Amino acid sequence: MKKLSFLILALMLVQNLGFAEPMVFSDDGKFGLKDEKGVVIVNAEYKKLIRLGETGWLIQDGTKFGIMNDTGRILVEPKYNSAERVLGKFAKLGKGDKYGLFDEKGFEVLPVQFSSIDLLFGGMFLTCKNYKYGVTDSNGQPILDNVFDDIYMPKPNKMIIVYNGQEFEIESAGQELILPVDIQSLQGDSNFTITELISKPGVTTGYYSVTATNYFLKIFSSISPAYEETIDELMFSKGADAASVIMKFSWLPRFPFVYAKKYYQNLVAPNNGPLSGVKSNLKKELMD
Repeated sequence: MKKLSFLILALMLVQNLGFAEPMVFSDDGKFGLKDEKGVVIVNAEYKKLIRLGETGWLIQDGTKFGIMNDTGRILVEPKYNSAERVLGKFAKLGKGDKYGLFDEKGFEVLPVQFSSIDLLFGGMFLTCKNYKYGVTDSNGQPILDNVFDDIYMPKPNKMIIVYNGQEFEIESAGQELILPVDIQSLQGDSNFTITELISKPGVTTGYYSVTATNYFLKIFSSISPAYEETIDELMFSKGADAASVIMKFSWLPRFPFVYAKKYYQNLVAPNNGPLSGVKSNLKKELMD
């Protein structure tokens, strides 16, 4: 029995040694990987080397970004202009004004064809393509196609969807809303409530009213991505670790200007932003 226990312990130790995590080292301002014995696995040739999940690395080669694994094998060629980690295990890679999502093994979760990809409650992703919004699950499977004017989540268990100027609310009885890929299965499910939100005409203006609550929720939905996009442009898109950049304070003078630009871009987007409801209702009135 003792011999068997010793054998199991020895096997566990061998396995642990075999799967020891490589260590980052630097040489002349660039980064590479070494094993636990100090043997170089990957030469120090990358401007940035950031852990991605358990086995992947987000790399910056010159001005381009890609993904490699612990052995140095390139999983995603460094050909992207911007990079951002999501949940520590995904990489949002951008080329021009299009973005895609990749996992630590280099698998393309979302193709590089979206103008924005943002994390939602429940581990879902909000995508935007041609100014239309959709939702996918964490595996990239589409839940809502990119045909909606606006989608936002004011609470972890509530989602507001705008389609052709009309709002729909999906609310979960639980603490967090997680939509199934088969969205039709929500019909008749007692755990979910689907409500059509009909705006009532304003008394003085003759146009549909926007409640103060909805207005501020839409303001927040415009400010939040503007803030995230500002941080991305100033820091992550340059391949820098946020902590090192923040400590240098070199980004601070540019922040208000970049933020104002990003906020304005979200504000004037044809089908999004805090005034989208007013625009849609005004359009309805003009067409009637």
